[in-house]
Amino acid sequence: MTGPLSGLTVVEVSSFVAAPLCGMTLGQLGAEVIRIDPIGGASDVQRWPLAADGTSIYWTGLNKGKRSVTIDLRSPEGQELIQRLIVEGDGVVVTNAAGLSWLSHEVLTNKRPDVIHVQLLGRGDGSTGVDYTVNAGIGFPLVTGPADHAGPINHVLPAWDVCCGLYAALAVVAALRSRDESGAGARISLALEDVALATAGNLGLLTEPQVTGTQRQRLGNAIYGQYGQDFTSRDRARFMVVTLTRRHFRDLVDVTGTGAAVAALADALDVDFGSEGDRYRYRDVLSGLFATWFADHTADEVTAALSGTTVLFERYRTFAEVAAGPKVTANPLFSPLHQEGLGEYFAPGLPVAFDGAHAAGTAAPALGQDTADVLERRLGLTTADIERLTKAKTIAC
Repeated sequence: MTGPLSGLTVVEVSSFVAAPLCGMTLGQLGAEVIRIDPIGGASDVQRWPLAADGTSIYWTGLNKGKRSVTIDLRSPEGQELIQRLIVEGDGVVVTNAAGLSWLSHEVLTNKRPDVIHVQLLGRGDGSTGVDYTVNAGIGFPLVTGPADHAGPINHVLPAWDVCCGLYAALAVVAALRSRDESGAGARISLALEDVALATAGNLGLLTEPQVTGTQRQRLGNAIYGQYGQDFTSRDRARFMVVTLTRRHFRDLVDVTGTGAAVAALADALDVDFGSEGDRYRYRDVLSGLFATWFADHTADEVTAALSGTTVLFERYRTFAEVAAGPKVTANPLFSPLHQEGLGEYFAPGLPVAFDGAHAAGTAAPALGQDTADVLERRLGLTTADIERLTKAKTIAC
């Protein structure tokens, strides 16, 4: 593979989302990523959704372009093989596996002082946590959903897993630069909960109650501090409409023909709808004015009218609609990919474009398919060594 990390080898001992996403991101930047699983696969190897033959669509999605090696992680000889792959390679390992003392930073630095060791955790104190439990403890589910809903609503996006994986990839790149300059390795730990807490703090959600004594409330599909709302067309299509500036709001008023009504409302309330704060405070009555126009027009008419303005909008679509539409089929981010067990489909590459081009997605390996090749090429094992290790069930090829 080519890219800014071309020539780098990363060893990944992981499962689920954050750590595999870190590895895949580094791979899309050009690194060779060797994913090591226990024989038979880690706990995510059959995670839903599944294709008709049982292939995990999830697993193949997060392991595109990697090499797959399967080793008995409980075997001392298997553990030694993994250590050698790390220290005799480029000394970079990413893992979310807990309790593996033989894979710890301390053990590996005794074998290679400049090792870069990335450990992903659930919580900063080392205790367990997954995206869904971390999210529950931060506050987001209690401000998600309709304003009149009483209980928590979880979102379907594992946001902290995704953010954590990308932070981890960034940390590896930063540590590599530091090692190039100083020759020193790095012990990096990153917790899902810390990522969630930092994000909530950076967005002001934790600062607000500390400074003002108030906290965020449920808003449904409205946008806090701005004017944004969902509307339904005459043919029952749903649109999300956002106005961040005076110009956006003025165009929305003009296209909906509500200028006189909005001006009268502003006079009656003695407010200036050029102010985002006033647009937010009186969002419900404004939405009532705009909703009539949306209800009188079809989805195509709404799209055509708003497309001629600066208003920010998008029609709500299902995953199936997006997958079949030009956002995927005519997008240079996606390219046709043949994946064993799934067939051919459009798969994303690296979202970042270097010199105008996206690194294309490549197929995920079959579990363990590269075991013999990696051990022979990287560690110099012979065919007889591979046969002996396979017979002893230390590896699986």
